[in-house]
Amino acid sequence: MVTVAPPNTWSYALRLPHDPRAARVARMTVRAALNGHGMAEVLDPVELLTSELVTNAYRHTKGPASLRLTALGDGRLRVGVWDSSSHIPAPFDKPPGDRVPPAPADAEGGRGLLLVREYASTWGGWPLGDGLLGRGAGKLLWFEVGGGGM
Repeated sequence: MVTVAPPNTWSYALRLPHDPRAARVARMTVRAALNGHGMAEVLDPVELLTSELVTNAYRHTKGPASLRLTALGDGRLRVGVWDSSSHIPAPFDKPPGDRVPPAPADAEGGRGLLLVREYASTWGGWPLGDGLLGRGAGKLLWFEVGGGGM
C-alpha cells in the first residue's frame, strides 16, 4: 500500500486590500495555516509579528499588501509582507545585530518592527526596484522563525 505524506515545504499567499481589518484577516490566515500544518509551537509569535508587518503596510501606504507564508522544510517558517512603498523602515534598514534605539516611552508608535527584531530568528527588507512609469514596485519585509533559532 502506498501512503502519501504531506510535504514539509509549503507556501500560502494572500492579497490584502488597504483596509483596517487586514491585520485581523492576516492573523486568522496565519492561525489556520500553522494549526493545519502542526506548527502550533510558533503560532503566537508568528501571529504577532505578521500583524505588526501588515499593520505597518496599512499605516504607511495607500495601496494593497500581500502576505506570504513559506515553510522552508527544516522547521523554519518565513513570513513576507509586500506593500507599495519602497521605503525600508528602521530597524529593517540595518543589518541584524545593529543596535536600534527604542521608541520614546510617550511615543504612540515605533515598537512593532522592533518586536520583529526581538522575536524572529532573522529578518530583512528589500526594495523591489522600479515599476512601470518610473514608480517603485514597493518593498518586501520578511522574518523567519523556527529551526532552533526560536
